[in-house]
Amino acid sequence: MEYVIGVVLLISFFGLAYYCIKGHNLMIGFLVITVLWTILPLGGTLFASETFLAANPLLQFGEDNTLISILNKIYQSAPEGWGTTLVNVCWGAWFGRVLMETGVASTLIRKTVELGGDKPLVTVTLLNIVTALIFTAMMGAGPVIAIGVIVLPILMSLGIPKAIALFDFMGSVAAGIYLNPVIFTQLRAFFLTPEQMPEFTLGWYALHWGYAALLIMLVMTTFLTAIQLKRMKTVHAWAAQTRKITSEQKNAPFYTLILPVVPVVLKIWLDFSVIGGFVIAGFLALFLCGKLKGSFKENCQLVNKLYYEGVVDTAPLVGFLLTLPMFNSVASYASPYFKVILGGIMPKSEIVVCVVFAVLLCMGLFRGPMTLVGCGAATLGVLSNVASFSIPFLYAVFAIPTITVNIGCCITQSWIAWGLAYTKVESNDFLKLSIPNAYLTGVLQYITAFVMLGGLGAAWFLA
Repeated sequence: MEYVIGVVLLISFFGLAYYCIKGHNLMIGFLVITVLWTILPLGGTLFASETFLAANPLLQFGEDNTLISILNKIYQSAPEGWGTTLVNVCWGAWFGRVLMETGVASTLIRKTVELGGDKPLVTVTLLNIVTALIFTAMMGAGPVIAIGVIVLPILMSLGIPKAIALFDFMGSVAAGIYLNPVIFTQLRAFFLTPEQMPEFTLGWYALHWGYAALLIMLVMTTFLTAIQLKRMKTVHAWAAQTRKITSEQKNAPFYTLILPVVPVVLKIWLDFSVIGGFVIAGFLALFLCGKLKGSFKENCQLVNKLYYEGVVDTAPLVGFLLTLPMFNSVASYASPYFKVILGGIMPKSEIVVCVVFAVLLCMGLFRGPMTLVGCGAATLGVLSNVASFSIPFLYAVFAIPTITVNIGCCITQSWIAWGLAYTKVESNDFLKLSIPNAYLTGVLQYITAFVMLGGLGAAWFLA
């Protein structure tokens, strides 16, 4: 019977993948699959063999593991455990809105363009670096769109074809997200319980792999952009296209331009509170840019307005994050059945995992079974139960298809869908550029993950 249930669960898994690929609502999809995966594994205990149940204590009912306690764990305790993640998301979105309101982000972009002068490739490289730095702190569709409406016209005014400009910008955004504390906290929750989270910090991750992952994606995106420009012979001077800075484009003070990276620096160097970093840098930006000159009531209204707008930016994500932990929790009860079916073919060594995931990077597209913002949580549940991989290593293995492939290249990503509409680029023209970049970048990132985390990560985390 456990084989039958395993096959049904596997079919439902691919059904979820298809559902995600079609672009349907993720919150509802994960809620439905959670209910299904609650009924099948727990109901299957009534028919499973004694050998199977003896090997999986999690599925054995008793005084400390009643049906009600299991349901409470899945549908109550699991979402509650993600409270920290949701708080970080909301404050990160507020900080992004502050950088947009004060003009710090737009000023940083314009100063970068001025620094590039009449050398288009230099300008593109500098813009990519600055965009990546900005998105180590900012996140969400709102900030990406706000920066995109500044950067994309600049890139296109350099004579860069629209598809290449869009690919270049989105790749730079994804590069910065590798060190974004909000995204790190969100993804880390897939691998650790709230009690374990302090053991795997952003500072340790950045030093042991995060910097390398960011640098690889940034360099490869810039390199492939340069190759495309050379091949298409479309490089032109941009200077004649530059618009004068109007009153709406007033520059922020130069000393405020370091504020976007302050929360990340504080977190990595001092392991300082992520929210504390957002609050300090956010209120400094508002004060130094003259946005707090009104009355106390007016200042409160401004801060409240920015927080409201930031939360609205992340509302779909918040709904998804409230159902995702239910799915993560129920996957632990389904994983023994998956192990029966797939345990013999799932990779059990780190190098084989890296090779297989590198070959199957395309399955990170369209919310596929490799990405944690799709249905990759089930793949993670199966993989983590067939061998003892270190958490830092598993994090890197799933971060690559999630960030490099899905966030940076997939047309189901909200801000990429906006970019296609904004630039009027056909999706297939964008994918022709983004998919090769995803593969080249992903393969290099898997090599570094194996070298930097394969042995070191296991030795550190299991110590």
